[in-house]
Amino acid sequence: MIKILWADDEIDLLNSHVLYLESKGYSVTPVNSGDNALDLLVEKNFDIIFLDENMPGISGLETLTIIKEKYPSTPVIMITKSEEERIMEEAIGSKIADYLIKPVNPNQILLAIKKNIDKNRLIGERTSRDYQQEFRNISTLIGSANTVEEWYSVYKKIIYWELELDKSKDSNMDEILALQKSEANLQFFKFVKKNYKTWISSEAKPLMSHNLFLNKINPFLNSNKNVYLIVIDNLRFDQWKIIEPLVLEDFNLINEDMYMSILPTSTQYSRNSIFSGLHPGDIQKKFPSKWVDEENSKGKNDFESDFLHENLKRLGKENIKYTYNKITNFEAGNKMINRVSDLKNNLLNVIVYNFVDILSHAKTEMKVIKELVKDDSAYRSLTYSWFSHSPLREIMKKIALQGAKLVITTDHGTINVNKPSKLIGERDITSNLRFKNGRNMKYIKEDVFEINNPSEYNLPSRNLSGKYIFAKENTYFVYQNNFNYYAKFYKNSYQHGGVSLEEMLVPCLTLSSK
Repeated sequence: MIKILWADDEIDLLNSHVLYLESKGYSVTPVNSGDNALDLLVEKNFDIIFLDENMPGISGLETLTIIKEKYPSTPVIMITKSEEERIMEEAIGSKIADYLIKPVNPNQILLAIKKNIDKNRLIGERTSRDYQQEFRNISTLIGSANTVEEWYSVYKKIIYWELELDKSKDSNMDEILALQKSEANLQFFKFVKKNYKTWISSEAKPLMSHNLFLNKINPFLNSNKNVYLIVIDNLRFDQWKIIEPLVLEDFNLINEDMYMSILPTSTQYSRNSIFSGLHPGDIQKKFPSKWVDEENSKGKNDFESDFLHENLKRLGKENIKYTYNKITNFEAGNKMINRVSDLKNNLLNVIVYNFVDILSHAKTEMKVIKELVKDDSAYRSLTYSWFSHSPLREIMKKIALQGAKLVITTDHGTINVNKPSKLIGERDITSNLRFKNGRNMKYIKEDVFEINNPSEYNLPSRNLSGKYIFAKENTYFVYQNNFNYYAKFYKNSYQHGGVSLEEMLVPCLTLSSK
């Protein structure tokens, strides 16, 4: 039962209101002063407090200040005869939950209770009901999606409902939405498997890693207005939606686009492809000394600046003023804050920020992160917390002050894996859990997108008989040796490299300073 404390020096005149609320199933404790209200709060817990602003002795505003200091989570509804702006501002500044002007009627009181006590339940019920109504429409879209744009629409709708159900705190629909997302990933896998070769080999291709710079950055280089490209490694669309309100404090959103990461959805392939404007196979041919083999211990993205320079030359922009900056730790991020003002005269400034990728890998290796990030909702929450306190946010604020254009994107996303798939192979097979490149591999065919001839897909090949396999949905590869141990170790970790909505359909945002 909801317990209400109502403090008013004319409480006897409000007896009909008290009886009305009690008839609705609420427990109401009436008192006639602020002092009595404070005494009762020491003895009992209340779910909501109605507080008259104008009482003899300790005033309503003074009582409110004490209540918010001692019981900050208890909602307080201020009731007053006065409509003075000063009193309203004072009450609102003291973080009241609602404000009512006398005379109040029973329905106003009831609505105030529902808004502040039943709000989460009502929102949850409404959100669940709305999703149930939308469920059939999304299922129809999943079954009929036959273009990349239609898959963008499917994925955006699923993320929208994930975030809405998160906010509603109603978990009744979570399992149904998870099943629908799983079905979407299965159908998306079939779609990619059917069309990927065409996208790579023909002109009729969607926006992908290798043509992202040409289509999204190069047009800005034809003007005199400086542009910043921020590549946040491993940023999913749902993570963007979580940090979006913070970003939009300083920027206006011009376009919220998606593009398709190439396969493998791995930094070595996808990010090198973004900066070079080339497929990985072409990078290996043109720059053999700068393409590092997957299992080589050297840095696999150490030549992004060189690739960017060559890309600009091909586009006829080799003479523009630009910078390339990579941030891999907190200290480097803080140093970058102080450098931003020096970059305003460059036409292009590229900033690669690596935190989200570090976070996803830490989920596998660190026990504390494993406990914190138990699911996608927690993963998003941690991303929000990081961004709100990160040097990256301060960097963006400095960029906004320059009146610059800003493009935020990523190289690929990541997926929470739960289904181990047994693999047998030689020692030189790549170690990535979502894709493998090598010879003589044995695996469950239904779990993979198989590429037997990498050159047809413009992928690097280490040997003539090597092939690539990419895991579907939330599957991850585990070697037969010590299978149970590693299956358990990597279960519920965040991985990338394979085929899923989360890994391949990633955000590309264009913004302007406010």
